[in-house]
Amino acid sequence: MATLQPRVIGFSWDTAVDLSAKESQARLSPAAIKGLIGVASHWKLRDEDTRELLGGMSSGSFYDLKSGARKILNTDQLTRISLLIGIYKALNILYSPTLADAWIALPNTNPMFAGDTPLNYVKRDGIPAFLRVRQLLDARRGGR
Repeated sequence: MATLQPRVIGFSWDTAVDLSAKESQARLSPAAIKGLIGVASHWKLRDEDTRELLGGMSSGSFYDLKSGARKILNTDQLTRISLLIGIYKALNILYSPTLADAWIALPNTNPMFAGDTPLNYVKRDGIPAFLRVRQLLDARRGGR
C-alpha cells in the first residue's frame, strides 16, 4: 500500500529537482552550504579537504562561503553536498556519534578503500566514489 507524502510548498514528489535550473540552485544553495559547513565541522575536516570535496573550489570562494557570503552553488557542488549529507546521515544511523564523525578519516579495510580512508577515496575519485560510499552505507543500514 502506498503512503502519502506530506505536502511541501513549491515541491513536487513526482519529479526530481532540476539542479541545473538557476532558480533551484539559488533556492537550495543556502541550505546546502549550511549543511556542508555543519558536516565539515562534525568531521573536523580541514578547509583544504572540504574544498576538494566540493570539486576543487578556490580558497577565496570557499572562505567567502564560510563567512556567510551569499553564493549560488552549481549542479556539481549541489550534487556533491547532497551525497555528503546522505553519507553523514547514514553514518549517524549506523554508528555512535563519536564513530560516525571519525569514520570518514579512519583507514578502512573494505576492498573499496584498499586500506585508505573513505575521505581520501572520495576526494580522489569524485562523484562516482561519493555514490559508491553512499550505496555501501545505505546497504549496511538496510536501504532506509
